[in-house]
Parts: sequence; C-alpha cells; structure tokens
Amino acid sequence: MTILSFLELFDKCKSENKQIYEIAQEEEAFLSGEVIDVIRLRVLEDLLAMKDAIKNGLSSKEKAVSGWCGDDCAKLINNYAKKPAIFGTIFEKITTYALATAEENLRMGRIVACPTAGSCGIVPSVIVAVSEELKITENQQINGLLTAGLIGLIVSNKVQLAGAVAGCQAECGVASAMAAAALVQMLGGNSNEIINATALALKNILGLTCDPVCGLVEVPCIKRNAFLAVHAVTAAELALCGVESKIPIDEIVDTLKITGQLMSPLLKETSLGGLAKTKTAMNLEKKLRTQKPKI
Repeated sequence: MTILSFLELFDKCKSENKQIYEIAQEEEAFLSGEVIDVIRLRVLEDLLAMKDAIKNGLSSKEKAVSGWCGDDCAKLINNYAKKPAIFGTIFEKITTYALATAEENLRMGRIVACPTAGSCGIVPSVIVAVSEELKITENQQINGLLTAGLIGLIVSNKVQLAGAVAGCQAECGVASAMAAAALVQMLGGNSNEIINATALALKNILGLTCDPVCGLVEVPCIKRNAFLAVHAVTAAELALCGVESKIPIDEIVDTLKITGQLMSPLLKETSLGGLAKTKTAMNLEKKLRTQKPKI
C-alpha cells in the first residue's frame, strides 16, 4: 500500500473520495499491523507530548551550556504582555510555542521530533496555537497531525530528512511544509489545497543550509523554528485562497534532493562553514573547548 509520491496520494484521495488524513491512518495501520483506532490513540499521545513540551518550555528560563540560548521564549512572553504583536494573538502563540519547544529540546526535555529534533517546534506550535485560538477540536488536531505525518513520510521516500544529507531545507523546511499541510487540514481545506500548501512552503525554503554554531542545535536552529512556523502559516493562507504552486510538489521534492546533493559538505551539519565559521562563532567554540565541565 505504501504511497511513494504526492501524485499517487492525490489520485488515491480522488478515486476513493477520502481526505489525506484518512489515507494517512490507513497507511500507518497497514505498516504497523494495527487498527485505525489504535493509530489515532498513538497520534493523540504524540499530540499530548507536544503540548507538554510547549508547557514545560514556557515555564523555564534555563540556559544552555553555551550561555547563548534558553531564555528567548521568556523574552517574547514578557514583551507580548506589555505590547501585543502586530499580527495578533495567534502569531504571539506560534512564535512563543515554537521557541518554547525548541528550547525544551536544548535542555534535553521530552519533545516530538517532527520530523527531526532540530525542527521540533514548527509543527506543534502551528497546530496547538491555532487550535487554541480557533477552538479546533482534538479530533481535528489528530487529523492535522496525521496529515503532516504522511507529508513527511512521502518526502522521506526520496530524501533523508537530515541536515547532514540535504541541509536544513530537509529539516526545518520539511517541517514547515508539514505544518502548512496540517493547518490547511484543520481549517477544512481539501486535498488539492493541502498539497499546494505543502508545495508553497517547501519550494520557498529550498537551499537552506545547516550550519550550527559549535555543532550545537542552538544557533541558528532555535529561532529558525519560529520563523519557519510563520512561513507555514503563510503557505496555508495562500493555498486556502486558491493560490497554487506552478511547480508540482513531486518536482519540488526532487529539486530539494538535487539541491542537497549540490550543497557543499561544509554547509551540511558539519559546522565547517557558514554561520559556524563566523568570527563570533569561532570565539564561542574556543571558549567552550576551554570551559570546565559542570559536575
């Protein structure tokens, strides 16, 4: 039953008159040998784990060993309490939830890799923030997460979702596409709109490098989660308004893979190029090498 392309997914939705989340739960049931009710319960567990990560991240200001990260979410919370964001409450929640989850990851807290730990804040922040503000039911959230999961699975059929393979376009980029798909599903979009949201999000982040400072999942990874979560909402809004990607999503995925192959190894999670080799980054690296470990 395994679906290998978005064209195949779209055709299946059309021929069977099913939504993407229905295909997703059937696919997962087939692969795992479980019934659909069990699959939905497992997705609910992931959803609740995402919400716990957000909650824990919102309540902590513990900084990382580098001293660079860990309190940015708190800065947003404090500022929004005094001055609302230009884009409103949903924007406030998406950005804070994305940072809260990514910062919880750096503290070695429990998160859901979706699709990776470095991009863990994007899908949860969009699903949870929008659901809270628009009163979207738990069942609809599960449907959104199932949709996102199948999107990630199909992309992973062609390219490994790892910065070491294809740069951050394969991590935060794919996460943004997954979040866009989930959002369109939760807002009542059809399969064509979901696939177009996926395409719009993914093609507009092609070429994103992976150049973590000091090899840590901190800079620029954490703040990138907030940026790419908002990117996902833009893609969803465009798709729901009828805007379509002129390049089909399967060709965009092929391009992502080729772009990853063309990308210098220095820019693929090796920390040998890009931001990781700026003067400031190298000074921090030197400081961390000489720093005495905490006991």
